[in-house]
Amino acid sequence: MKKVVLTLDTPAPVGRYRARRSTLQSGFTLLELTVVLFLAGLIVGLSAFFFGNSLSSTKLNATSRELSATIRHARSLAQLNGTQQAVIFNLDMRRYGIEGRSARSIPPEIGIKVIDPLLGEVQTGTYRILFEATGGVEAAAIDLWNKKKILHIVTDPIVGTVTLKQ
Repeated sequence: MKKVVLTLDTPAPVGRYRARRSTLQSGFTLLELTVVLFLAGLIVGLSAFFFGNSLSSTKLNATSRELSATIRHARSLAQLNGTQQAVIFNLDMRRYGIEGRSARSIPPEIGIKVIDPLLGEVQTGTYRILFEATGGVEAAAIDLWNKKKILHIVTDPIVGTVTLKQ
């Protein structure tokens, strides 16, 4: 009988035992695949939930920035041209813009109201914020809100500045 000594240089025996052993060690079990798929689905589901919630807040921020930029632009036009400029709010149609120029829409999920020092809260009809050639403006505040957040756009009647507050 011949004695076989295996060393590190000797290749492993070839045969059915080697083939069977390698197939048992390769691949994943059904349980492992199920756990990985469950965790991947959980991560995708949670990220979609958080992304969906932040989308409405992003629309509110974008609308408030656009609205305050329109008001600032009307003030600049009044000073440059030396004439009065008005920002018109049609609260029933949910549109706003500088008088004589194109109007922008307010998204339906965003609420709006104008707070006038003399009239109080205005939520329907048409409202005008008038800018003088000197840069002064009528006092007014505009509130924009959604389900989670309220933003205030305030005009300073003396200086004519427009500030956005949370």
